Amino acid sequence: MHDPRIDQLARQLVRYSTSLQKREKILLDLYDVPESIGLALIREARAKGALPVLRLHNSRLTREMLKGAEDEQYKIMSKHLLAEMKDMDAYIAIRGSHNIAESSDVPATNMKLAMKHMRPVIDWRVKKTKWCVLRWPTPSMAQQAGMSTEAFEDFYFDVCLVDYKSLVPAATALKKLMDQTDKVQIKGPGTDLTFSIKDIPAIVCAGTHNIPDGEVFTAPVKDSVNGVISYNAPTIYQGIPFDSIKLTFEKGKVVKAESPGKNKEINKILDSDAGARYIGEFALGYNAAIKHPMRDILFDEKIGGSFHFTPGQAYEEADNGNRSQVHWDMVCIQRKDYGGGEILFDGKVIRKDGVFLPKSLAKLNG
Repeated sequence: MHDPRIDQLARQLVRYSTSLQKREKILLDLYDVPESIGLALIREARAKGALPVLRLHNSRLTREMLKGAEDEQYKIMSKHLLAEMKDMDAYIAIRGSHNIAESSDVPATNMKLAMKHMRPVIDWRVKKTKWCVLRWPTPSMAQQAGMSTEAFEDFYFDVCLVDYKSLVPAATALKKLMDQTDKVQIKGPGTDLTFSIKDIPAIVCAGTHNIPDGEVFTAPVKDSVNGVISYNAPTIYQGIPFDSIKLTFEKGKVVKAESPGKNKEINKILDSDAGARYIGEFALGYNAAIKHPMRDILFDEKIGGSFHFTPGQAYEEADNGNRSQVHWDMVCIQRKDYGGGEILFDGKVIRKDGVFLPKSLAKLNG
């Protein structure tokens, strides 16, 4: 039996997230997902009079390609993928994952080579198209979240089909507050961090680029970060799981990076290039329907009462000048059940124990 929530999701992605218009070309980039969502997206795009283009992926085949990656091979792939992307007005990627660690045994040098060549494709997509990226619920994701398959599917559609439009006014109020702020201080268990966000614009994210969504992001002045931060959400990067990451900063740079049993691996990633040890994004998460981490960043970075502080590449919209092949969203949850904490803007407490204090932001507390 067909699940009508699939059609609702396709409609939201086409009509709200990408605002697809007649005769626009949209690339549907599908990774290990069922035919039902592909069919729904194609039909919805055609209902808007748009032109859908389809690309299918398989994670095991992608792993095999990466294990033998050569510079000339990925140069050719990048050339053709970039040409395809330049023809598109919009882009929707839905990414399933039967095994979240499928790429864990791909050599880091191969991953770095592939990322180097894919960066122009990603940059064009982010800067030049209307795009939206989301995961697809699978039994492996349910297991990862500690939930039954059915319960996780219900959770997935609940958080993806949120009325994001209704959150825009409060999120815009948070943006305005961040735009007026110079000094940020973050306090919590194992965390005492200061930095400036002066003159770097804040950007509202409310269902137009990622689903699920719910964050307002900016970036710190590149050399302004000082202190220590302890992340309490587990993460996975380049197929490698990390827990309890702790970073120490001096004049913007990560001078010490720790993760139990993975110090070598984390420092290897942060040594990928000169920008990987600087921060490219600071964001506050406000999706109250997402409460706990599951090693899937498209969910974890939106957790209600969380923030993420991201080593690597800055986004063009909130550009602090940092450039890197790395963009690693690391998350800290500050609700009471995760140890609490405070975020101060120019000396004033804006959020305490994951709860926004200004009345204008109350809607973001759920």
